[in-house]
Amino acid sequence: MMEEGYELDLTYITERIIAVSFPRACSDEIYSHNLKDVTRMLKSKHADNYLIINLSERRHDLTKMNPKTLDTGWPDLHAPPLDKICTICKAMESWLNADPLHVVVIHCRGGKGRIGVVISSFVHFTDVSASADQALDRFAMRKYYDDKVSALMTPSQKRYVWILNSLLSGSMKINASPMFLHCIILHGIPNFDAASRVCHPYIKVYQGMQAVYSSGVYHIGSGHRDRVCINLEPAQLLKGDIMIKCYHKSDVTSEREVIFRLQFHTGAVQGYNLMFEKEDMENANKDLRFPDYGKVELVFSEGPERIPGAERWQNGPNVIVDYNTVDPLTRWDSYNNICDGEGQHLRCRNEGEVPVRSFSSVL
Repeated sequence: MMEEGYELDLTYITERIIAVSFPRACSDEIYSHNLKDVTRMLKSKHADNYLIINLSERRHDLTKMNPKTLDTGWPDLHAPPLDKICTICKAMESWLNADPLHVVVIHCRGGKGRIGVVISSFVHFTDVSASADQALDRFAMRKYYDDKVSALMTPSQKRYVWILNSLLSGSMKINASPMFLHCIILHGIPNFDAASRVCHPYIKVYQGMQAVYSSGVYHIGSGHRDRVCINLEPAQLLKGDIMIKCYHKSDVTSEREVIFRLQFHTGAVQGYNLMFEKEDMENANKDLRFPDYGKVELVFSEGPERIPGAERWQNGPNVIVDYNTVDPLTRWDSYNNICDGEGQHLRCRNEGEVPVRSFSSVL
């Protein structure tokens, strides 16, 4: 549905699962006008038998038009917390099973990758309980995922769906061991300053979207092209949903650019090393300045003590670290509230949580 005067995509994925998405650039005026028309259409076809799963920011007009709205928003282009995926899937399953007339409307304003997370996760979530007469619906969901949204999902979004599927299928067991992050190693230095061929990376570590660690800025000389080791001192104890974001700080413009962003869950870490290829990370996967052979390695242990052999993480004289912690550019944290993409601040309270399957209690 992209007719003149409309900026939305409304798709019946199955007869009982509907996706309604609005582009990120859609104005509030057009959004509100289109939302009223969509609401009238839904009420005419489904009366009060539809539940809205809102994947973007909480909006008063959305809940006003339909009180049965579950606000589960998370930042666009990011993976949601693992337990939130379980919450959404359980809410969908419970609502659809309660009455054959019930339908679910998945609402999103922004990138469709979030819809892809929900649809692909719901297919895995219902693998065990699906009956033979649901085969057609499952085929339709898989086809919608493959044709419409898979290519729009970020590497971290796909990683989280894979984690959920691995846990539900039993092919992966939750790792409940303590995870101390000691070092982040960039294999292959990005070329973020074409003139001087240098890079000034620094990292921020988030746990549950709250910043828990910020490194100094590593000034890498032009002769240092192999790797750089960002040591966390002291080692950082991490648990649950983790995001690591690496920036380049420009000496010329006093601005910063994202080098890479990646998300993972500590419960899915098997062993004490994680390696991410270029295609596994947001930003880096589409940036020609990040070398094709480039990788990011995370080194963990089960305790805060210095790991034997840690001296191999020394960087040498061509790397100088600036520990200026009062610089507002490096201190700035864009995840104090839920945000839509990079920098636009939006508020969203995650309400309506429902019980999820047993493994979620340890996430």
